Amino acid sequence: MATAERISAIADRVSRCIEDEAGSGLIVVLSAMGKSTDQLVALAHDVSRRPSGREMDLLLASGEQVSVSLLGLALQDRGIPAISLTAAQCGIRTDDAFNIARIQSIDTGRINAEIAAGRVVIITGFQGINSNQEITTLGRGGSDITAAAVAVATGAASCDICTDVDGVLSADPNVVPGAKLWPELSYEVAIEMASSGAKVLHPRAAEVCMAYDVPIHVRSSFHSRTGTWIRGSEQMLMEQAEVVGVSSDRKIANRVSPRGYFRISRPRM
Repeated sequence: MATAERISAIADRVSRCIEDEAGSGLIVVLSAMGKSTDQLVALAHDVSRRPSGREMDLLLASGEQVSVSLLGLALQDRGIPAISLTAAQCGIRTDDAFNIARIQSIDTGRINAEIAAGRVVIITGFQGINSNQEITTLGRGGSDITAAAVAVATGAASCDICTDVDGVLSADPNVVPGAKLWPELSYEVAIEMASSGAKVLHPRAAEVCMAYDVPIHVRSSFHSRTGTWIRGSEQMLMEQAEVVGVSSDRKIANRVSPRGYFRISRPRM
């Protein structure tokens, strides 16, 4: 979602998906464009020593609204009926925890009505509304969570997570050029990898889909080849491999003090 060109490419991909699926309902959940969330966070720190709470969520949620509107315009330009919806407009309800909210329910009435009318539904990821109609956000990477929750609520056949790599790899390809692409993983393994630093998928998204047995397809945004399927399995995959992948988190620093060794973990935004 970094540039206008990438948004146009997504619109072209949506068009191909509609043709391949013979016009069946399609829901697209988007994150903010490129580094816009980081830029909004930086702006907030320019005007406040400790930006948080309601006003911070109201600010950060604006990035996804830009994304969905632009994709809606791009699809309309291609003659594809589409409508962009905010979390409030499609009834994504969360608890009251600003900045780290959790989805409690989704009222799918509006979504289903738009699909029945033949429109592609484009939804803002990363956000919801609480019991007081206040905008909340789900934390970094929250668009994955929104996509998983919407897939579950609407009874989707699967949830595609489109990213900048070909799927789930055995290591960071920027660090290990020969990293292996796994064609299939269990929910449990995917959650463990994501919780340990692999950024290809938010662990909460995998947890939601595991709870309701909705398969996840992690795949590239730049081509249509098959990526990694994440789903339940009655037997271990990958030849009973004991080690599936190596992940890391650069936000953890190791230091040695005069009293010995300790680790400092900086909390995520």
